[in-house]
Amino acid sequence: MSFIFDLFLQAWPVMALIDLARYAIAASVMALLIFTVARLGFGPGRIQVRQPTGRDYLREIALSLRSVVIFSLNGFTIFALVTSGVIVLPRTVEAAGGWVGIAASLAAVLLAHDTYFYWTHRLMHWPKLARHLHRAHHRSSAPTPFAAYAFDIGEACIQSVFLTLFLLVLPVHPLVISLFLLIMIVRNVMGHAGVEFHPAIFAPGRLLGWTTTTTHHDLHHQTGRWNFGLYFTWWDRLMGTEHPDYAARFHEARSRRLPQPLDA
Repeated sequence: MSFIFDLFLQAWPVMALIDLARYAIAASVMALLIFTVARLGFGPGRIQVRQPTGRDYLREIALSLRSVVIFSLNGFTIFALVTSGVIVLPRTVEAAGGWVGIAASLAAVLLAHDTYFYWTHRLMHWPKLARHLHRAHHRSSAPTPFAAYAFDIGEACIQSVFLTLFLLVLPVHPLVISLFLLIMIVRNVMGHAGVEFHPAIFAPGRLLGWTTTTTHHDLHHQTGRWNFGLYFTWWDRLMGTEHPDYAARFHEARSRRLPQPLDA
């Protein structure tokens, strides 16, 4: 028991700082990008007319900081399982099946996470669970990039435990884990940006229309009834939960321009 405690004191603070940095950098870079293109007077406009307030930003950041603690505790759990030999990760690219194996593993974890996210997300919208697990996140009806981790404690636990469960079934190379965590936070921040930066090729029916856009997730925050997917639109289309006006709203958002100046 003392070994685990000593390990926790050594490893968890580092993991907490890494999780904090990943959230803070991704959200701040996206917020800075939105601010910059608005100041220069070009780029797409906000998806909603509704504007987030200063209190919205503060609430989202506070909730996200709490989620960072929960995610880092789960990260320590993975570290402890690896250290104790319960989870054995391939240490070399060759042991992971070469670069083809690395790519296949990354695809597998993204597909599995998208499926896990879709179904747990839908479950958290069940009225008896929503008020306990998902209400805090939907207080951001006009989300900002800082809403990426703005979860209730229960939702943060549900979302953080995915990687632990996945690694117990399919251990992957540490590079795959790092790439997955990077993609996850980038996509999460983009989904809450409130501004549609995706080009037309991401529109439904186009070449990359099978991936989600900012409009896709923003419509979920507006309605709470549609668009439950994270990376891909497949589950929403298969289960009939894609917003019926998604394509029109995507093109509408792309045709707008950010208001200038922001401080007017």
